[in-house]
Amino acid sequence: MQERQALGGKVLTVPFKVCAAIVLIGLFFLGKRFIFGIGSVTNMNDGYPWGIWIAYDVVVGTALACAGYSIALIVYVFNKGEYSPLVRPALMTSMFGYTLAGISVIFDIGRYWQAYNIFLPWLSNLHSVMFEVALCIGTYILVLWMEFAPTLLEKFKAARLQARLNRIIFVFIALGILLPTMHQSSLGTMMLMAGHKLSPLWWSGFLPLLFLITAVVIGYAAVIFESLIASVAFKRPLELHLLSKISALMPWLLGLYLVIRIEDVNLRGYLPLAFEGGLLGNLFLLENLLLLAALLILAYPNNRQNPRLLFIASCAMLLGGSMYRFNTYIVGFDPGTGWRYFPSVPELFITFGIIAAEVMAYLWFVKTLPVLPKFTKA
Repeated sequence: MQERQALGGKVLTVPFKVCAAIVLIGLFFLGKRFIFGIGSVTNMNDGYPWGIWIAYDVVVGTALACAGYSIALIVYVFNKGEYSPLVRPALMTSMFGYTLAGISVIFDIGRYWQAYNIFLPWLSNLHSVMFEVALCIGTYILVLWMEFAPTLLEKFKAARLQARLNRIIFVFIALGILLPTMHQSSLGTMMLMAGHKLSPLWWSGFLPLLFLITAVVIGYAAVIFESLIASVAFKRPLELHLLSKISALMPWLLGLYLVIRIEDVNLRGYLPLAFEGGLLGNLFLLENLLLLAALLILAYPNNRQNPRLLFIASCAMLLGGSMYRFNTYIVGFDPGTGWRYFPSVPELFITFGIIAAEVMAYLWFVKTLPVLPKFTKA
């Protein structure tokens, strides 16, 4: 079994303090939201009932948090135990991302004090895709914390409790693969309801499949990005032998995505819209060119051995996949004449605060808990 260790060292570093300052600003605006109402801090309106908190924090944020889901598919479904050193960091990234996405939904709910109604069976609307997404994400957050619990028990030397949990951990691992498969595709299903309000460059009967594929693509990209950044920031050896093998899967996945994405728009007769020079067309081209660039980089085995090219490819996948989701929920959505939306400064700072809180949690966890593989300096 791979040994893990806490990195140790000072937690209150300059990056940690900068993040803390951003979190405080976000908390200030959040206090205003809960005291004076959602309209006091957002530009949302009846045409745009959800804004950046849902589009980024939930729709994009949960995809960025699919690192654990993507690695679990390889390790537990395809039985590739050699990738197990990547499991805990990926699981931790997922846990933070999903937990903060779940919390951010509370900011967006008008009657937030009744949010618990989602979990009351007699109030459940079983025909609502939003209900399925909410229930799956809520349950998955609990599953992620249960999967991560052995790390906490290892830290506090609760060996007997850890042994008991390990006997049933397979249940949570199975749920941890099933639930994201359901709600990530359902996030695409939700925008099927938008119909003609969503630009034909993004509306498609393939929305559920495309959302599921982008979740896996972004998840793998997040694993590569996090591993490379951690190696440089904490002066650890690169996990290049694992990252290059994972990257070999990406050209196939990206190729499948791009064929479906482009050919679907083409067969429906809307591809010329991409070349009219407008904002929507340019964004359509940009998001797909980013993914195509990643495909071309990773298609060559020698490139997958180069940390710099791996980093560029992971950034291209993160940006391209995130843009697809953001454009589907915000930019490509037009509810009708007269309705406009651009996030307000408080909305942006609350989102920046969520991201900063995730970075702070990451720094604290890797320095105090046995998350990263043990490394002995020569």
